[in-house]
Amino acid sequence: MSDEQPVRLHCFAHSAGSVPAFGHWTAHTGPGVEVVPVALPGAGRRPGTSAHEALLADVLPLFTGPQPGPYVLYGHGLGALAALAVTRALHEAALPGPALLAVGACPPPRVPRELPDVAAATDAELLHVLSAEGAVPPASDEGILLRAVLPLLRADLELAQSLQEAARRPAPAGAPATALLVVTAAGSPPEPPALADGRRQWTQGPVRTRTLPGRPFHVRGGRELPRLLGRACRVAARLVRQPAPVG
Repeated sequence: MSDEQPVRLHCFAHSAGSVPAFGHWTAHTGPGVEVVPVALPGAGRRPGTSAHEALLADVLPLFTGPQPGPYVLYGHGLGALAALAVTRALHEAALPGPALLAVGACPPPRVPRELPDVAAATDAELLHVLSAEGAVPPASDEGILLRAVLPLLRADLELAQSLQEAARRPAPAGAPATALLVVTAAGSPPEPPALADGRRQWTQGPVRTRTLPGRPFHVRGGRELPRLLGRACRVAARLVRQPAPVG
């Protein structure tokens, strides 16, 4: 039995409060992989700080101390932008980064034109857009539910816009050399070439795409995604741990 430390697979979910979505992953990633869910910041943060800054203040300390071995970041949806922000921040601080950055359900950063500026939008404006341009009556069951979860939705949207803006800014230290794995679903519409080209601006390292069978995948419930990432973790760790050539 190997005495090497397991590869830690840090998982960033698609929204704040969605950490339990990774609860079943340990049973499917396979040997030598430790699943570590990472919580995104919620609605509360210090005044005067952007959502991007709040994320890094909360999450970056997990990766700036001594590490027991190689680790991998996986981000799903909004979590992909968070994992990218952490990888870039480590690179800009000249600190060791992940052996692999994996992302799913996330196109390259861009401004979502269908949404107003979230920080400046009123509750009524956000509800109007989120309810399909007012198709959900405010007094209906759907409208009441939407109002109940609006603080969480607003926090997620503010974080997404803040991370998109940060990702589009040129990095002073250039893009990291971290290998990038992009996970797609066979049942999703084909991506235009511009999206693939946009992702290649995230890293100077190799970019690989893997497609899972079936309809667009979800974090919760399926086995294919954790199995794929478990294999990717073992490969990434093996490449990091292999001795450097002599001479």
